[in-house]
Amino acid sequence: MCKRILVIAVCMFCAGNFLLAQKKETTATKNVSVVDTSFFIPQLNRHRRVWIYLPASYSTSKRKYPVIYMHDGQNVFDDKTAFAGEWGVDEALDTLGMLVGESIIVAIDNGGEKRINEYSPYDMDKYGKGEGIQYLDFIVKNLRPFINRNYRTEKSRKHTFILGSSMGGLISMYALLKYPKVFGAAGVFSPSFWIAPQLKADVIRRSKKTKGKIYLYAGKQEGETMVPDLLAMFNLLHQHSKAKLTTVIRSEGMHNEASWRKEFPLFYKWLMH
Repeated sequence: MCKRILVIAVCMFCAGNFLLAQKKETTATKNVSVVDTSFFIPQLNRHRRVWIYLPASYSTSKRKYPVIYMHDGQNVFDDKTAFAGEWGVDEALDTLGMLVGESIIVAIDNGGEKRINEYSPYDMDKYGKGEGIQYLDFIVKNLRPFINRNYRTEKSRKHTFILGSSMGGLISMYALLKYPKVFGAAGVFSPSFWIAPQLKADVIRRSKKTKGKIYLYAGKQEGETMVPDLLAMFNLLHQHSKAKLTTVIRSEGMHNEASWRKEFPLFYKWLMH
């Protein structure tokens, strides 16, 4: 009898959560649309939803715009699709664009259970094969050419950027090392450097060709190693690269979308400066 009551209670709880999820409304602004619900990634033989934010002036001008590529697309614009809250990038740019300059944002959904693999450029003992190189090759060789063909973009390295948090911060850092002629700046938020000890050797080996801008961000509430790891990376980059480095440490910063949402406008002003 007790088991039956427990099962009924669990089912009611699940049903309640399902109904709440069903009632969740979209928060994406009118400037956000979906490029493709199933964009093919040939390097990984997978498909992925890709979003795009077009500035308010896009439909009434002939201008070309800088492009920022972002990871974890589910969380970038819309609370309805977000699995941990949204960054609110569209709302931020609706205001900031008129003040400091407009940009196109391209956001790629993560691969769910493959997220860690796709955002790691190295094989991992705990999580298996790293697929970050293939993922970046997809952005550079497939997605970026598609965006440049179909939208009015500034195609130069100076106007092509990449941004992400956690594992997305790691792969954004690596993107600037692997493709220094493609990306002119990287936003490296709360990066999972702990999972990639090989990155240090790559920074020493590759970063002499890195001349872009790097925004390193971490919060003191993200665990004992986050800030020291970030500062160690700053020192390494400072020694071996010609990149313009900015490091931001927030005492109240946590490892979540709420903190990254708060930081994004500050990063964007820095990027457009």
